[in-house]
Amino acid sequence: MNTELDTKVGELVMARPETMRYFERLGIDYCCGGHRSLAEACQLAHQDPEEVLKGLATVEIPTAGVPSLRDWTHAPLGDLIQHIVVTHHDYLREEMPRLEMLLEKVLRAHGERHPELERVGQLYRALVADLMPHMMKEEQILFPFIRQMEQGQTGSSCFGSVQSPIRVMEMEHEAVGALLTELRDLTGAYTTPADGCATFRALYDGLETMERDLHLHIYLENQILHPRATAMEAGVRV
Repeated sequence: MNTELDTKVGELVMARPETMRYFERLGIDYCCGGHRSLAEACQLAHQDPEEVLKGLATVEIPTAGVPSLRDWTHAPLGDLIQHIVVTHHDYLREEMPRLEMLLEKVLRAHGERHPELERVGQLYRALVADLMPHMMKEEQILFPFIRQMEQGQTGSSCFGSVQSPIRVMEMEHEAVGALLTELRDLTGAYTTPADGCATFRALYDGLETMERDLHLHIYLENQILHPRATAMEAGVRV
């Protein structure tokens, strides 16, 4: 892919999934901010666009730990929705209670020496409070409506156009993205302190893994599912 600074970050990731880790290391938002050009995304991340472009062109980006992405740009939307629920929603519902348990242990053992942990706890619990109803709304309202559209049905809805719930979901994605950004900054990119125990390390490793999963999760919705559903409603071939 001939990468230029006006190329959208989401398009870059779609063409080269391995760039996800590269962008994450630089703090470049490819999920909520995937609609931005590379130049705009670099500016927001306080990165030199020319250096980032050079890195994309010349640096061998490791693929270890990078999920293998199916090409969802032409797959049935019902399949993509099923993938999002099984791969990302189910993961969050299972993982969030485990991280809460680790957080409570770390707060008890290290809270006095690491006062920043109080804010870590606040941010994590805010994430959970945002994500649980968000996933429920997707599974009970938006996803069934998209499936109906794909099947050629015109089911009744209280919102008229699919664009209405999509706007709400993307606003909520922005809120989640802001919490993740603050959490990463506060923890020094999830760096366990020198006096941190194995539980402390497990907590930060788990939070970082959740961040990566959420980045991919939001990318699939904002950059693929939502645009394709909007195009389908408009009668554009997808």
